[in-house]
Amino acid sequence: MTTALPIKRARSGPLVDQIFGWAAKSCALLTLGLLIAILTSLTISAWPAIEKYGFGFLTSTVWDPVQEEFGGFVMIYGTLATSLIALVIAVPVSFGIALFLTELSPAWLKRPLGTAIELLAAVPSIVYGMWGLLVFGPVLAEYVQTPLQTAFAGVPYLGALVSGPPVGIGLLSAGIILAIMIIPFIAAVMRDVFEVTPPLLKESAYGLGATTWEVVSKVVLPYTKTGVIGGIMLGLGRAIGETMAVTFVIGNFNQLDSLSLFQAANSITSALANEFAEAGEGLHQAALMYLGLVLFFITFVILTLSKLLLSQLRKAEGAKT
Repeated sequence: MTTALPIKRARSGPLVDQIFGWAAKSCALLTLGLLIAILTSLTISAWPAIEKYGFGFLTSTVWDPVQEEFGGFVMIYGTLATSLIALVIAVPVSFGIALFLTELSPAWLKRPLGTAIELLAAVPSIVYGMWGLLVFGPVLAEYVQTPLQTAFAGVPYLGALVSGPPVGIGLLSAGIILAIMIIPFIAAVMRDVFEVTPPLLKESAYGLGATTWEVVSKVVLPYTKTGVIGGIMLGLGRAIGETMAVTFVIGNFNQLDSLSLFQAANSITSALANEFAEAGEGLHQAALMYLGLVLFFITFVILTLSKLLLSQLRKAEGAKT
């Protein structure tokens, strides 16, 4: 009885490899071209506002479409403040979730809990916004803001930090909603990078008598720091670019009366969503495009800083060795 010999497949020639290389290069150049096209179109559309206001647009707090006087400081401040609040809340919570799922969770709970957390990312942003406005906002006003205002009444700085009408909308409310929205992204990335740590490294540390926290802080985090920072940057980008949820709960107020966490404010994305459809041609539309250009550069600066941070971490790691 004879066995059939395996059929040899012809290897692809150099022409196929060249075509594949050209296709991959074309995709990369296409992405770069789209980025340059977006930047160019934003600059051209925003040029009337850039020509009139210059960099003073970034520091002016006046936003008056009737008098055609525009300044973007309130929107820029609202975008950065809500994103910072979201990160301060989301990063520790996401780290705790990832740590529990990879090191402490029983096997039967790991998969359903991880799936449930990831499902939070599938909830539409408008649902988060409606929930924040109708449910979370009143709870925040009654059980957080009002007691804080009573406790810190007359206290310098702290009293001003919680001042404002207890209506449940403002910077803190928007920041918390954003934190809930970005937790699934950061936690999922952290969990995945924690799981790629070689088990031999962790088992060796446990064998030497290290505690769970020592294993995580001295073995897992140093090994996965690039992925952790990448997950945090992913969450920050999600927070900065969020529109509908922020529009519902930030208050959409184009003035900055105080630095209170409960101050109603505005963000760049919220201003664009609310005003772009009704903005007439001229300075109003150009000012909104200027805000979009500023948001583009904010994202670019954040990504650049994250790359610099990672490079410094690599240099420090090399210096230690």
